[in-house]
Amino acid sequence: MSSNIEIKKKCRWCGSEFIARKTSTEYCSHRCSGLAYKERRRQSRLESYQQEYGHQQSGRAEVATQEFLTPTQAAKLLGVCHMTIYNYINQGVVKVWKLKRKTLIRRADIDALFDILRVEQVTAAKVPIPITEFYTSKEVQEKYSISNSGLYEIAKREKWPKTQQRGKTLWSRKHVDAYFAKQQPGEEISEWYTAAEIQARYGMTLSAIYCLVSKEAIPKKKVGAATFYSKYHFDLAKGAVEPKEPEYYTYPEAMEKYGLTRDQLHHYLKYYNITRVKKGKYTHILRSELDNLLKSPEI
Repeated sequence: MSSNIEIKKKCRWCGSEFIARKTSTEYCSHRCSGLAYKERRRQSRLESYQQEYGHQQSGRAEVATQEFLTPTQAAKLLGVCHMTIYNYINQGVVKVWKLKRKTLIRRADIDALFDILRVEQVTAAKVPIPITEFYTSKEVQEKYSISNSGLYEIAKREKWPKTQQRGKTLWSRKHVDAYFAKQQPGEEISEWYTAAEIQARYGMTLSAIYCLVSKEAIPKKKVGAATFYSKYHFDLAKGAVEPKEPEYYTYPEAMEKYGLTRDQLHHYLKYYNITRVKKGKYTHILRSELDNLLKSPEI
């Protein structure tokens, strides 16, 4: 039941006058009451923060004058958590003194950490090498036997640098040659099939040939409009020939075959000057020379 009394008051938040029904009413509306409540909470948090900050500052001022500090005091001095100090201790960055069950850190040792300055080397920015040699689109098509659409598709995918001169598109010679050099099969392949020869020998359709080439990663090359496939690799995929004995060992293969450690194997290779070939990031060892060196002795 509402009160019948009317009391003229001034809102403590907005300052406007209003008629209150109770003597305890201090705000003219629910909105002013809510805003005042939020302001009180805000002031309470600020006071709490100021007290905490003052406590931290007083703690730092207190430990700053001490010659020996506990890990917790050292953490306060440096403004880090105590676990960081213990990590420094375990890593040997900060020296500690053990006094029975108490761990102490000398203030001078902490100050000495800041006397060691680490100069960071600034890496100079790489200066791009200007491109001075170019192919025209026609030259690329004639040299590598590709169509104009194929050229632009590869250039877009590989992001070849290009420029325009007098209405002609010029492509970076270095990038073009590097791309097609990777596409060429190894020089050791000397015998090739055409698609027609494969069809005649194995009775395969063109789609079956393309699937097998893709699945078995059979080397191929393109000369003009004709595509050639490695004869040995295709016959091997069809099971018509036996795989060739590899000419080289890898390090793990040689170590496993002869029961050697890497250091022992490297000693033999260096001391007896065994032929080694670098292919990418791997080193290959000439099989015949290593087998001849490590073969079983004959009486």
